[in-house]
Amino acid sequence: MKASETKLQPVLEGTKQFVVPMFQRTYSWDTKEWGALWSDLQDLCDDERGRGHFMGSIVTMPTASVPEGVSKYLLVDGQQRLTTIFILLAVVRDRAKALPGKLAKEIENLLLTNQFQDGLDRYKLLPTQGDREAFMRVMEGNRGEADARVFRAYRYFDKCLRGKDAPDLEALKNVLVMSLLLVSIVLDRDDNPHLIFESLNAKGQPLSQADLIRNYFFMKVHVDKQESLYTGLWKPMQDELGPDLTEFIRHYLMKDGGPVRQGDVYLALKARGDQLAPPEVLRYLDEITVYSRYYGKLLQPDREPDARVRERIARLNRIEVTSAYPFMLNAYHEYATGRISPEEFADILETVENFIIRRFVCGVPTNQLNKIFPTLYRQAVAGLTLADGVKEVLRTRSYPQDSLFRERFVSTQLYGSGERLGRLRIILERLEQSFDHAEPVDLNGLTVEHIMPQTLTEWWMGHLGEAWELIHDLWLHTIGNMTLSGYNAEMSNADYPAKANMLARSHLELNRWFANVVHWDEGAIRDRGEHLATLALGIWPYFGKEHTPGSGGDSDVTGTDPTAVIIVGQRMLVQSWRDVAQYTLESLSDLDPDTFQEMAERFPRLIGRDPGRFRTNRQLSNGFYMETNLSAPAIKRFCIQVTQLAGLSPDDWQVELA
Repeated sequence: MKASETKLQPVLEGTKQFVVPMFQRTYSWDTKEWGALWSDLQDLCDDERGRGHFMGSIVTMPTASVPEGVSKYLLVDGQQRLTTIFILLAVVRDRAKALPGKLAKEIENLLLTNQFQDGLDRYKLLPTQGDREAFMRVMEGNRGEADARVFRAYRYFDKCLRGKDAPDLEALKNVLVMSLLLVSIVLDRDDNPHLIFESLNAKGQPLSQADLIRNYFFMKVHVDKQESLYTGLWKPMQDELGPDLTEFIRHYLMKDGGPVRQGDVYLALKARGDQLAPPEVLRYLDEITVYSRYYGKLLQPDREPDARVRERIARLNRIEVTSAYPFMLNAYHEYATGRISPEEFADILETVENFIIRRFVCGVPTNQLNKIFPTLYRQAVAGLTLADGVKEVLRTRSYPQDSLFRERFVSTQLYGSGERLGRLRIILERLEQSFDHAEPVDLNGLTVEHIMPQTLTEWWMGHLGEAWELIHDLWLHTIGNMTLSGYNAEMSNADYPAKANMLARSHLELNRWFANVVHWDEGAIRDRGEHLATLALGIWPYFGKEHTPGSGGDSDVTGTDPTAVIIVGQRMLVQSWRDVAQYTLESLSDLDPDTFQEMAERFPRLIGRDPGRFRTNRQLSNGFYMETNLSAPAIKRFCIQVTQLAGLSPDDWQVELA
């Protein structure tokens, strides 16, 4: 590495070319930077003492050139200021053409272009593809009216030179090449330009993970190959994925089984790439490009030609399972290379949906999915067909069995915001589609609707009876009380007869249920939930090898005597279901007081600080009171719902019966 202070003239003169690497950002200076430079130049033109002005540094590295070509230098750092100087010199040249003398020719032949070269070698500065066309037009004297930043810079300086205080063109040219000082750092061929680039940019505007990865690959190849690599591999991938490029590379890296944090994507890729010889690095990028096309289809399923695969990917996207993408990339590769059929791939996607939906319904926390899916492919291909292997592995990963799934399908509060609402809608749509319509049913424009409304009117309170508060708390957001409808605004808080009348006009099989239901109360909601649970067991059937008793078992616990409750591995002896409720709430309060406060807000008729609100109560150690005038099934449903709210899995809360 050699560093020296120099004027701009010796940097620009001579037959040479500065090549802006393809990995560099496009030209980004704007009026703020242009204005500061112009102000400095005006001061220098007015300074009779001829003082110099330091404008920063440029870092270059000589590259191997063909014998008959120009000497080429990779412009590792300094492209913004050097590009601006070239644009300003072009403005001076164009204005000088109207004046007598040789100034325009001098700037053209000595500073802007290589006079006796053709093609791209004619230009002393060769920007990236994003700026190249506009820059070459400016160098050739063609002023563009487009909004490209290069043209805007040209127009800015052209306007400055038309001002009444504009300096003499000859004086300005001399200031540019003789008074602007910079430090020229020329790297040796043995230097690592990539590391130097990283170091130089460490204190500037932070590069994205995708920027760093792009830089890494392009610094690994000769400058003469960078353009073909950019246009053939990187740019198509960048155009296809856009802002999702970094996340794709993270999922690509995770497909081999290891976790990669979002801020460590570049470091993880670099660690792998540094172990490869240069030819292998290019093959590595080529493989990444192949997988990027799979990822593009995961993000935009409409581009997948097979209807079965397309439909299942679209559903998985709607239930937001990006944590499964590392595995799905591997499975897509098997499918794309013909190792598995479209039917097998669709079956695998169906299994992933089954796994996610069953766990969602049963309240299994999602924080383990980022560990389950990256290793799934490697485990699933060990000695089995991929489809069977996936089922074999996933059934051992907190996969709910039928007894638990049925119970939680009826009692879990599935309705919510964001991801929960999307998954509930998918469940309702799949329930409707399970009726095997002769023609596809149009579900667009339908919304998720509560039968018993979120805000109870006097009619609803009277209809539900004395226990209306408890019924509303425990059953409002359960599947039995939910449907799809196009009458959401009209139905709103309407009484049940009015809602049933509107639903009778619906084209959905889901809503035919209400035609013969006169009263909508706790029993009616439970009955419909049980009916829908039976359908759900057919849609998302258990894919394990054998059934064992589920943790939670039968939903009807009337007349049973609990002996112990086990919460997150801690076993406490109990004598009644009221004890179960008390110890459950005590434990949840100890685990997370903030979440307990959310529970009190979510179930104000069952937990609160005012004992007068409850028919009978017990005081908890944290000062809250709990309602105890509840049946055994109601207590169990309540405990299931609060443990789910606390993020506990079914295995984290179990009751032992006598």
